[in-house]
Amino acid sequence: MPIADEGRGEGEGGCETAQVPAPGDVRTPEAKPGRTPSHTPGRTPGHTPDRPLSPLSPLSPRTVLLFAVACGAAVSNVYLAQPLLATLSQDFGISAATIGAVVTLTQVGYGLGLFFLVPLGDLVDRRRLVMIQLLLLAATLIAVGTAATAPVLLAAIAAVGFLAVVTQTLVAFAASLAGADRRGRVVGLVTSGVVTGILLARTASGLLADLAGWRSVYLASAALTLVLTLALYRVLPRRTTPRPALRYGQLLRSTVTLFAEERLFRVRALLALLIFAAFSTLWSCVALPLSAPPMSLSHTAIGAFGLVGAAGALAAAPAGRLHDRGFAGPTTGIALVLLVLSWLPLAATRQSLWALAIGALVLDLAVQAVHVTNQSLIYALRPDAGSRLIGGYMVFYSIGSATGALASTTVYARAGWGAVCVLGAVFSALALLVWAVTLRSTTTARRCTTRP
Repeated sequence: MPIADEGRGEGEGGCETAQVPAPGDVRTPEAKPGRTPSHTPGRTPGHTPDRPLSPLSPLSPRTVLLFAVACGAAVSNVYLAQPLLATLSQDFGISAATIGAVVTLTQVGYGLGLFFLVPLGDLVDRRRLVMIQLLLLAATLIAVGTAATAPVLLAAIAAVGFLAVVTQTLVAFAASLAGADRRGRVVGLVTSGVVTGILLARTASGLLADLAGWRSVYLASAALTLVLTLALYRVLPRRTTPRPALRYGQLLRSTVTLFAEERLFRVRALLALLIFAAFSTLWSCVALPLSAPPMSLSHTAIGAFGLVGAAGALAAAPAGRLHDRGFAGPTTGIALVLLVLSWLPLAATRQSLWALAIGALVLDLAVQAVHVTNQSLIYALRPDAGSRLIGGYMVFYSIGSATGALASTTVYARAGWGAVCVLGAVFSALALLVWAVTLRSTTTARRCTTRP
């Protein structure tokens, strides 16, 4: 079909609006070597993206590694409770049908932090913001570890989620310090740390709970957070660009405006909601059938499955490199197909733990490949608004995670593990459908953008 016949997608104004890249497109003006965002028209006055410390001295591997470790440690706090749900239910008298609220409240707090805290990275010194968040996070972890009643526990759990968004502040920080030609790779490497932290959180949580009780899990995490705070204080650069001419209220409103203006942002945010609903459907609920008869696995054994899922981190760095090479679209499509297929072996969990291991591995590989591609694409839209884009995108991640956690535990209590797998497959299939439906208009936008 001639390009002229494809010039207008639904809700778009033809080639004049095709400069907005869509889900499979990485050929944005910002992504071209030699072109800096400051020379790109249409940017909000007063916004200048943070630049690398020196064009001759990009982020060192050691610094990227520290970013990855810090991100993994911070985000792990959102997932520490998952292997502990049965124990928390007994200790605080919370019913099995509603114990998923522990995970849901953490995700709700995380979502609020994404909207109210992460955008501050575009307004204030990111280094100072990271330090404050980490110190407060350590304090709330101590509050969880010493909680004596269910209301105190739930309030502190929500606060942990609110402050754990320092992870996304660090992701945006790393992306801002990386050159456009290697941004996908840096985001992929840092996200590898995020993925590892999410999944190893279950392993470490289960092991510590068996050795010293569930409270030791949160107290140990508080100590680790303080150590990382000191390490980051020594290496993170201060703001090297002028402060944007925005007030906090304007900053929050602009996040909503970006969502309305950038179609790619909307599509990738919806994909995030669905893939993380599927992700949370598995990991928020799998401890319940594994801890129940006839399996009756220990915290350590349940948490060990996080080691299998942690292999999903292996998909993060390659997905970032594929983004940099222009293959974001195919990477997304293949990963979403794998996500749907992963629920076939997962449905056989009660018959075989090997089936659970294979299904969890495929699911995590797929989710992280899409996640890294999403973040790399949307940051390239507006590097000057990187924190707001990443924060806004992750709001949908949090909504999806909270939805999956609450829905899966409710479905499990009423209909069992088979119904939970059907739920996860539905979330996954919807994500594949969204990608397929938006693919044609995405191709049209890319053709219009690259036309001579």
